[in-house]
Formats: sequence, C-alpha cells, structure tokens
Amino acid sequence: MKRYSKEIVVLIVQLAMFYLFPLSAGPTDAMGMVLLIWLSTVLLGMILTVNSNNKIKYFYPVAIAVLFIPSVFIYYNSSALIHAVWHFVGATIGVGVGWGIRAIALAVAKLSDKNKQ
Repeated sequence: MKRYSKEIVVLIVQLAMFYLFPLSAGPTDAMGMVLLIWLSTVLLGMILTVNSNNKIKYFYPVAIAVLFIPSVFIYYNSSALIHAVWHFVGATIGVGVGWGIRAIALAVAKLSDKNKQ
C-alpha cells in the first residue's frame, strides 16, 4: 500500500471533487462546476504522472471515468453520463502532458549530470 501512496492521495482528492464539490454548487453554477472538475482532472493527471514512478498511473484515466459514473446518478441525471467520457479524455490529456514534463525533466537532469562530469 505504501508503494502506491501518491496515487491513492490523488484518487482521494479526485473523489472529493466528484462527490463533495457538487454539494456546494447552486443550480446556476452547474457549467462552472463541470469545467472546474474537468480542469482539476487534467491537473491531477499531470501531478500524478510527474510524481509517480509506478506504471499504475496509466490506469488513472480509466479509474477516473469509472469513479465518476456513480456521481451521475447521485447528483445529475443520465444525460450527464457523457461527462465520464470527458473526464477520461481530460485525465488522458493530463497523463500525457505529465509524461512529457517528466521526460523533459529527466532529460535535463541527465544532461546536467553529464555536464558536471
């Protein structure tokens, strides 16, 4: 369990966004709430990818899409099921950007180590 502690923390934050944030939104705040949750999904995907060394990070988009589905039936109606796809896309974008940032950071670190020698 300790091996996946970073991934678990990110999933808990994402679950809080899915299930606690809609409680504070009013009926006219729906579009802003959806946008904020989607942007947080992208950001959390980037954070997870940059900070994690485990391959389980690549399952994050699927996990997010699946974890969002119950919130549709709690807070929204069935027409909001399409948002599970958007969360999958957002998490995939976040993981991809995070992977790029991580690759660049590792290349720069390797280059600076090479220059020191």
